[in-house]
Amino acid sequence: MNRHLRKTALVTAAITAGLLMTACQNGSTSNGSSPHTSASTTAKSQGTSKTSGTSQHSGSSGTSARNASKSQQGVNATITGGTVSYLAPGKYLVSAPGKTDQAFFVADDTQVHGAGTICGGSRCTLDQLETATRKAAVPADVTIRKGVATVVRERAAANTGSGTGTKGVNGTWLGQVSYLAPGKFTVSGPKGTEQAFFVADDTVVKGYGTICGSSASPSTCTLDQLEAAAKKGLDAKVVIANGIATSVTEDH
Repeated sequence: MNRHLRKTALVTAAITAGLLMTACQNGSTSNGSSPHTSASTTAKSQGTSKTSGTSQHSGSSGTSARNASKSQQGVNATITGGTVSYLAPGKYLVSAPGKTDQAFFVADDTQVHGAGTICGGSRCTLDQLETATRKAAVPADVTIRKGVATVVRERAAANTGSGTGTKGVNGTWLGQVSYLAPGKFTVSGPKGTEQAFFVADDTVVKGYGTICGSSASPSTCTLDQLEAAAKKGLDAKVVIANGIATSVTEDH
C-alpha cells in the first residue's frame, strides 16, 4: 500500500509539473505577442508620420508654385521712342526718355521688325534681335503684355528709306500712303517728297470705304486692313509723332 501511495504521489507531482510547464509556455507566447504588436503599431505610426511629412512638403511646393506664377504675370505697356538693350538670353531692357526702364522677355511668337540694324526692313528673328542688341542698344518701340514683348519694332535711322527718315519726325501729312514693309509706310508730301513712318498697336486707323467701313461715316480699321489698302493705293491724312503714326485717316 505504501508503494502504491508513493507511486500515486509521483504521478500527481508529474501531472502538476506538466501543468506548470504548460502555463509557463502559454505565458511566454502571450508575452512574445506583445512586442510584435508594439512593433506593428510603431511601424504604422512611422508610416503616418511619413505621410504627414509628404503632405506638408506638397503644400509648401504648391504655395511656391502659386507665388512664382503670380510674380511672372508681368506688366502691360507700349513704349515708344526708346532703345532696347540685351540683358540675358531672352531678356531685354527698353529705355525711353522720361520713363522708367522696363525689363521684358521675348517668346517664340514675339514679332520683331527691323529697319536696318536688327535686319533689313522686314520680319527679323529672335537670334537677329539678340545679336544686334549685344553690340549696342537699338532704337525700337516695344509692346509688352504680361511682361512679354508681343512686338519689337526698330525705328529707322535718319536719312534712310524713301525720302526722309523717321527718327524724331513730327507733323501732319496729307497724301498718298504706300506700303514699304511690315509696320512701315510712306506718305507723299508737297512737291512729291515722301515721309516714312511706322505704325504701332495704338495707332488709330479710320476708314471711309477703302481701308474699311463705308463712305457714310468713318469706321475704326485694323492695321492689317491699312496694310492691305496701302498696297493697292490709298490717300489719307497721317499724324506722326516721333516717327510713329498716331492716326491714319482715309481721305474722303
